[in-house]
Amino acid sequence: MEDERKDGAYGTPQKYDPTFKGPIYHRGCTDIICCVFLLLAIVGYVAVGIIAWTHGDPRKVIYPTDSRGEFCGQKGTKNANKPYLFYFNIGKCASPLVLLEFQCPTPQICVEKCPDRYLTYLNAHKSQDFQYYKQFCVPGFQNTKGVTEVLRDGDCPAVLIPSKPLAQRCFPAIHAHKGVLMVGNETTYEDGHGSRKNITELVEGAKKANGVLEARQLAMRIFEDYTVSWYWIVIGLVIAMLMSLLFIVLLRFLAGIMVWVMIIMVVLVLGYGIFHCYMEYVRLRGEAGSDISLVDLGFQTDLRVYLHLRQTWMAFMIILSILEAIIILLLIFLRKRILIAIALIKEASRAVGYVMCSLLYPLVTFLLLCLCIAYWASTAVFLSTSNEAVYKIFDDGTCQFAGKTCNPETFTSSNESRLCPGAHCQFAFYGGESGYHRALLGLQIFNAFMFFWLANFVLALGQVTLAGAFASYYWALHKPDDLPAFPLFSAFGRALRYHTGSLAFGALILAIVQIIRVMLEYLDQRLKAAENKFAKFLMTCLKCCFWCLEKFIRFLNRNAYIMIAIYGTNFCTSARNAFFLLMRNIIRVAVLDKVTDFLFLLGKLLIVGSVGILAFFFFTHRIRIVQDTAPPLNYYWVPILTVIIGSYLIAHGFFSVYGMCVDTLFLCFCEDLERNDGSQERPYFMSPELRDILLKGSAEEGKRAEVEE
Repeated sequence: MEDERKDGAYGTPQKYDPTFKGPIYHRGCTDIICCVFLLLAIVGYVAVGIIAWTHGDPRKVIYPTDSRGEFCGQKGTKNANKPYLFYFNIGKCASPLVLLEFQCPTPQICVEKCPDRYLTYLNAHKSQDFQYYKQFCVPGFQNTKGVTEVLRDGDCPAVLIPSKPLAQRCFPAIHAHKGVLMVGNETTYEDGHGSRKNITELVEGAKKANGVLEARQLAMRIFEDYTVSWYWIVIGLVIAMLMSLLFIVLLRFLAGIMVWVMIIMVVLVLGYGIFHCYMEYVRLRGEAGSDISLVDLGFQTDLRVYLHLRQTWMAFMIILSILEAIIILLLIFLRKRILIAIALIKEASRAVGYVMCSLLYPLVTFLLLCLCIAYWASTAVFLSTSNEAVYKIFDDGTCQFAGKTCNPETFTSSNESRLCPGAHCQFAFYGGESGYHRALLGLQIFNAFMFFWLANFVLALGQVTLAGAFASYYWALHKPDDLPAFPLFSAFGRALRYHTGSLAFGALILAIVQIIRVMLEYLDQRLKAAENKFAKFLMTCLKCCFWCLEKFIRFLNRNAYIMIAIYGTNFCTSARNAFFLLMRNIIRVAVLDKVTDFLFLLGKLLIVGSVGILAFFFFTHRIRIVQDTAPPLNYYWVPILTVIIGSYLIAHGFFSVYGMCVDTLFLCFCEDLERNDGSQERPYFMSPELRDILLKGSAEEGKRAEVEE
């Protein structure tokens, strides 16, 4: 009955084949059509890059532009010695129009330096300060008009206030004095009509504009932290790499001991984190301001403020305690399955030991992914900067021509200028009306799609290569004597020579799902302002469904690539055979797959936690390395988070080799059980240790499943 169900529902189990000795060497090319499509797509991608590089100008991203669309501080231009952008009225940058036009509705010019004093045009136009004031007027300005005419035509700003450069733009140097916001030492100014106004009126407008730019200020401070701490960040990442390599080498010889040490160390590291949070929580008791809630404090760009709140450390302590409890409970209930997973990890350690160069293959994948990312990013930048300068009419009043395109060279003598005396023709954004400009959105989507396709292809190539190498180890009856020479390079060559089309097919399916998810995220952002609850619900359901679909396709692709590496079949056949093989061994999959993933996750957490704690103590000046100490930082969490994220990526790169090895050995183990019976005529290819514990564990799980039924 059981055999009939297996044969009918999940395909036919593999039959004994005395000639089968592992990965098939005499194979043919698979999915040739997909290979051709990939080559044509790459040619088209290169053509898009050439077109983008021909029309694009990255200076538009790097350098600010004045009201005429000319760059500030760019060598070879008339503004080469004027690196900063000055706004006539910074308060207007808080207008909602900025969100639509991406440009402040006020004249802007390039200047050598930002204003460092308070002056009004009314006081300066007939004084010795006029020469200083004149450098902040439009180029070529002559003092031949009256004050009201100059201010009406936008030739000069009505007032200069002390400013500081930020991202090559001049912003008011606002500071607090006795609880009052001030600019410089002035509190009042005279407008162009001679009336005195409180400077806070101008400050309020400037404050709104600066509120929009707080994120940019935060980015600048983070960049400063990187410039002074990059050296130590690199050292931290090198330490993470050495720890990962040491851990992998120790797994080769002490797999069982290392797994249990890893489990205990993770529990201890989390326990120390809970203890540290509790001590900080107790230390802040009684300190002024430490009992303020996170809700009352709100968002602060200086994140160090949150570390002075008891509620912050309480939240950290609760999160770590929940994580600690989950891990301990999992260890209690999965203790028998962990023993089975350890046996598989031991076998994987032997395989990695015989194919040591597999530990270096993640570097190849990393370099290829960096190449894909660099090409995608550069093409995206060139595409986004390949527009032409568009000039529009800006007006504070109700001019009927506001928002229409104009020519700055002829605007002063145009009919629009006469009908709207207060209007200005200034640079708005980069765009265009040609067919190329209308196709830019499509080209950007194609650029993103090709990035997903090529990135998934690179990952697939790595998976097939590693699977081929480790399958060669498993199907060697007398290990390591029967192991072929250079198994990793042989598997890499077979993957590129015969299965480029199959890899492209699997990567294409995944890329289509990913680009749909990106488009759904874009639509979700556009619908956030809408009040249609049904549309939001539908969008959430679609996002969830495609997320699940992507996870399933990744899982199916991974196992399909293993079958491709072994049998050399096309993608669809390999995916079907892999899926049926897993379904015929669903109990073993449930026992081993997630348990080994859990153990590898603990290994990553151990490395990340150890390096993270070391980085925390160093960058908070609690320890010194030799005679050196951490540099002064705006936010010490910047290098700490960078080290933690980088350490995780490094550890993931090393453990991904083990993960692929475990998955390959597991699929080979399932195939081995179907092909052979352990007799002298049909011996198992698995090692005796692996056979004893896996067959014993599988039998126990099978009996348990029968009892539950």
